[in-house]
Amino acid sequence: MFKKHLDFEKLKGFGTNSMSDHLGIEFVEIGEDYITAKMPVNERTTQPFGILHGGASVALAETLGSIASFLTLDDPTKQQAVGLEINANHIRSVSSGNWVYAKAIPLHLGRTTHIWDIKITNEEQKLVCVVRFTVAIIGGR
Repeated sequence: MFKKHLDFEKLKGFGTNSMSDHLGIEFVEIGEDYITAKMPVNERTTQPFGILHGGASVALAETLGSIASFLTLDDPTKQQAVGLEINANHIRSVSSGNWVYAKAIPLHLGRTTHIWDIKITNEEQKLVCVVRFTVAIIGGR
């Protein structure tokens, strides 16, 4: 499913000087049909009450889903994967000093749209946030 546009080492440095770099997002694994990343819960990703900010969870999910779609493109020099719609349900809080982990799996990989199911969990693998992310594939094929 995933093409080899980036090897895993290049992928780890792909988000330098971007939102993912600012938030401390790190790619963890690329599987046969999934990709995972982690993000610290710290002063960059919390709300004033010291718990994970919902917007940071959404940014983690969009980053992961966008990269996942990019890795499925036939020709990333002629195509782009851009966010179209995102829906997040925040289920449980996470305190500062911990990590959250996100796993994206495809629900639909069409010619012009991709839909990703992204689950964010805490260090105990308890569900923190459930995200559905739709990506538009733009450019020629």
